[in-house]
Parts: sequence; structure tokens; C-alpha cells
Amino acid sequence: MNSEQLLEKLTAQDDALQLAQQLVGWLRRGGSTQAGERFTDFLALLRSRPEVARQLGQKVYAGLEQTHIYPALVTLGIFSRRGFGRELISRLYDRINPPPRDLGNLRDLLAIIFHRADDDLWLQTLPEDAWLQLFQVLSEPLDEKEKQNLSRHFNQEVLYSLEMLSIWVAAEELEPDLMRIDKRLIDDDSSFIALQREMQRLIASGWKQLEDPDYPLEDTDHLWVMLDQSHEQVARLRRRGAGAGSSVALAHLLERLDQTLTRLETLLGILVNQASAESSQTAAQLVNQLLLANIEKQGIKPLWTSSTGMLSRSITQNKSDHGEHYIAKDKRSFLALVRSAAGAGVIIALLALLKIEITHLGLTPGLTTLLVSLNYGLGFVLVHLLHFTIATKQPAMTAASFASEVEKGENGRATNRKLAGLLIEVNRSQWAAVWGNVATAILVAVSLSWLVVWLFNQSLLGSEQVAYQLAALSPITGLALFYAAIAGVWLFCSGIIAGFFDNRADYLEMRERLRYHPLMMRLFNEERRSRLADYLHDNYGALTGNFFFGVLLGLTGYIGYLTGLPLDIRHVAFSSANLGYAGISGSLGLLEWLYYLLLVLMIGFVNLWVSFALALSVALRARNTKISRFRDLFAKLWEEIRQRPLILFFPPVPILSEKKDKEPPQSQ
Repeated sequence: MNSEQLLEKLTAQDDALQLAQQLVGWLRRGGSTQAGERFTDFLALLRSRPEVARQLGQKVYAGLEQTHIYPALVTLGIFSRRGFGRELISRLYDRINPPPRDLGNLRDLLAIIFHRADDDLWLQTLPEDAWLQLFQVLSEPLDEKEKQNLSRHFNQEVLYSLEMLSIWVAAEELEPDLMRIDKRLIDDDSSFIALQREMQRLIASGWKQLEDPDYPLEDTDHLWVMLDQSHEQVARLRRRGAGAGSSVALAHLLERLDQTLTRLETLLGILVNQASAESSQTAAQLVNQLLLANIEKQGIKPLWTSSTGMLSRSITQNKSDHGEHYIAKDKRSFLALVRSAAGAGVIIALLALLKIEITHLGLTPGLTTLLVSLNYGLGFVLVHLLHFTIATKQPAMTAASFASEVEKGENGRATNRKLAGLLIEVNRSQWAAVWGNVATAILVAVSLSWLVVWLFNQSLLGSEQVAYQLAALSPITGLALFYAAIAGVWLFCSGIIAGFFDNRADYLEMRERLRYHPLMMRLFNEERRSRLADYLHDNYGALTGNFFFGVLLGLTGYIGYLTGLPLDIRHVAFSSANLGYAGISGSLGLLEWLYYLLLVLMIGFVNLWVSFALALSVALRARNTKISRFRDLFAKLWEEIRQRPLILFFPPVPILSEKKDKEPPQSQ
């Protein structure tokens, strides 16, 4: 059907809804390739036939005058006040059992007309002011009275919308989540309240102007200032929420506030600047927003993405704060990290031996998995309690710190050279912990193996156990690198878990809850209670992250057993301890032992960089930033490595010539 045939079909329609459905259906059939061309042809044809345009315009005007517009203005493109959970459930239910439609409500009419989930694909190919152009073509042949009637109706709907939206904004000040993260909302009137007062004056003058066209609208200069201040208040609450503990509900609330303020600005611009080019452009943008929001309302992804954005940032912010402690910038911090990792190596060697013994007790697979998971989980918690460092726990934390620097760089406050230097520091810090873990774990494992030989005149591990441990290090037959990548994924997940529980501690204000808990007050004095509350609050995420990481490691092999899939884990620290036990029990030669040590370091490389890459990707997305110039970054990185290759693994040593340059010249 061409535009001529469509126009004939439209003129035969008396109902404005059916007229709109037929037009949209015809454009939709053109798809994203022909919809724009079809619209242009139809508009040109309509301009050439003013009588037909008048007939269609009268039908459209009559339909709009009988339609409530304000429900669309206050709901489409603005999150529901029911909250994230109820809104999510409502959208899911509406997809299964669609609600009845009110033909006198513009929001429902748009849902009927643009009912396809893929309508946005062809809609976005139309000119930005396409619908405004169509409306103007339909309006031109009409009488002035008909135009005034619709204009009056539209202004009434806009005033209703402005009043409703401003009341909603003012009411949000009483939300407990907002008062929790900004105590000043309790004591002072916020910009939200001031905005509503100013808006009420404008609305009152708007209603009077509808009765008397000569009555002037209230001056809006101060109102625009209040809108700017309200936006700043929302931005401030977002920043504070990311550091003081966030939730999906809080993120949903702040996103709704921002959307409401933006809609207020749009409607205010249309009301105040009527008949201006700026108002027409704003109106065209609003129409497009309403149409796309109507389509998005049918889906779940936009709701989820917007509502979880701040929560993701809060989680990664907590990891970033902890990540600073895992980056060695100089010799002193490098050695401190090695010592901390060495302490962890002792415990890991004992945990590895205990795991070997558990697997050879002859228990059922389920019970063995439970004991192995507890061995890992409680062991990692013990490592944290003793302030030691497990090498593979670093990437998830250091990646968040790196992402925060990238975010600064995108704003012009950091350079590629600085990012390259930070990447080198991250690599050096991770390998410092690897050296500490591996060296000590091997040393303890070798010592225990020799001690058993000396005391009992027999090997710690049997020949089958030695063969199994060595085969497990093979990158091909033992799938060691693939299993190391799985461990890297679990490392990344444990970092997310740690960040989530750190955020949860902030959100629940756990420090204050524990400090004044009735049982705690009965058991401890104020000083001990405060110390315990501070420790649990500051380490809540780390303790839970470590424990769940151990559980994930323990469960992987069992899941592989149940499903028949090749699933297992290889962890560099445990692999090094296993090599120590197997090396002595199996009487390996030096070259053979060095070969297996190289395989252990390869496992460590995969552990670290899989975890780091995943964590960095999530941290960058949570901060809505990216590394825009990879080539420049790698060029700077290569330049730094080429000049001083050892800084990849060891802290930089001050150059003597630089010291001499700083000394004053001696007189001759």
C-alpha cells in the first residue's frame, strides 16, 4: 500500500484511534529502512491536499480534546513510586496478563498504538520533529477557535502535571533512605520543598491566565534556580549514597527524582515559551521521549539497568577503597606485602595438606565437598583475621582502584602515563603477593614432607597421590589453565560479594547497630564494644567474601561430578603447596621440579588476570566510563617497561645519577 492508498483509507475513518493505528501500522511495515522515507512521502502528500488535512485534523483534535494527557506526562519515562520490586513484578505480570486499557487516557492509547517491543527501531529512524511536523500540517487548515480549544486543554493538562510532579518531589524529602544519607534534610527545608512552593505560585498564575489571557504568568527566574539546586541535591545524594551504603530501592528513588525534575524542566519550558521555536523543539523531544518510554515500559532491562547503576558503583567503590591497601608503590610497601603474603603461605600449606587428607578419608562426595568447602572458607577467613594476604584476592580490589583512576582520566585529571604506572604497580603488587604465597607454601610443604620422612621413614604422600598432584598441574592433560580460569571467575565473584556486604554494612549502619545492641551492651564495656563494632563493620565484606570464595572453590569439583562436566579449580597458592608435598614425596629432580614450578606460575598468571579483567570491566561499567585510548595507554606502558623492565616485578630503585644531580656542585 502506497501513501495515496493510505490517505484514502484514513479519510474513511471516523475514530482518531483507528486512524493513528493505521498510520503507525503502515510506517511499521516499512521497517527501519523505509519508515523515514514513507513518513516523508505521506507528509508531502498531506501538505498538497489541505482539505484532506483539515478533515483528519478535526478528527485528531476532537480525539485529543476528549483525552486525559497528564497521566502520560507524569508517568511515561518516570519510574513508578511503587518502588523497584513492585514495579518489576508489575511489569512481569502485565506481560503475562495485560491490563485493560482506558481509551480516554493518552498513556493507554500510546500503549495500544505502539504495542510492539521493536517499534523503537523504526521510530528512531524518523526525523526528530516528525510528529510535530505532522501535527502542524493537520493544524494549519483548522479554525482559530479549534486551535484555541485544544491549546487550552493542553495547558490545563500541563498545569495538572506540574502540580503533581512538584508535590511528588517535595514528598521525597521525607523518605527515610534520603534522610539517612543526608541528615541535613531533617533540619532544613531542602531545595525540593522550595521548588514546590515556587511551582505552586506559577500554577496559580497559570490558572488565572486561562480565565484571563491578559493575566501575566509568575516570573520563573527563581523557579529555574530551584530546579538547578534540586538537580545538584540529587547528584549530592547519589555521591553520598555510593559511599554511605546503597540499595536498589535507593538507586530507584534517586533515578525517579532525577527523571521527575527533568520532566518538570521540559513542561515548564513548553508552558513558559509557547509559540517559540525553542518550545517547539522541546515539545518534539518530549513526544519522542513519551513514545520511547511507552515501548521501554514493556521491558525489564531499562528498569534493571537504571535502578542497579548506583548500587554497582557503591559496591565497586567499597572495593576501590580496600584496593588501595593492595597496591605497593615503593620498596617498603612491597616488602610489607611480601611478608603479609608469606604469612598466608604458611596457612595455605596447612590447608592444602588438610584438603589432601579430607579427600582420602573415603567419605561420600557430598560430605567430602562440605568439609573441603569449610576448609577453604574458614581457612581464608583465618588468613584475613591474621592480617595476611592471599595473592589472588587482590585483583578484584585493585581493579576497582584502577577504574577510579580511569574515571578521573576521562575527566582530564589523569594521563595515560599515570594509568600505565598504576597498571605496573598493580602487576608488581600482585606478583609480590604471589612470590610470598608460593615461596612460603613450598617451603612449609617441603619442610613438613622432610619431617615426616625423618620421623616415620616414609613419604607424606603415596605414589598415586604424587602422580595425581603432578598431573593436576599439566596445562593440557590436567586442564590446569582452564581450571585456573574458573578459579579466576570465582575470585572475581568473591570480590563482588565482598563489595556487596561492605555496601550492606554501610546501608544498615552496622557500626551503630552493634555498638548499641542490647546483648553487646550486656556483654562488653563501651570501649570493647566500640572496637568490636568497628572491626565487624570495616571487615564485614572481607570476611564474607573470603568465606564464600572458599565455598565456591569447594563446590566446583562437586558440580562437575554431578553434571559430568570437566569442572574443577586450580589456585596458585594451593598448587605451589601441592608441588612442595609431591616434589619431596616423589623425589623429583631439580629440572623436573623447576618445570612444575613454571606451571604453577602459569596458573597464578591466569588466576590473577582473569579475575582482574572481569573486575575491571564491571568497575568501569559501574562508573559509566571506559579506557578510550588503548593504543596510547599500551604505548606508555611499553615505554615504561622498555626503560626499566624490572619494575614489572620489583619496586623501582632510585637512580644514582638523579641523586647526584640534586647535590650542589663542589667548588674547585
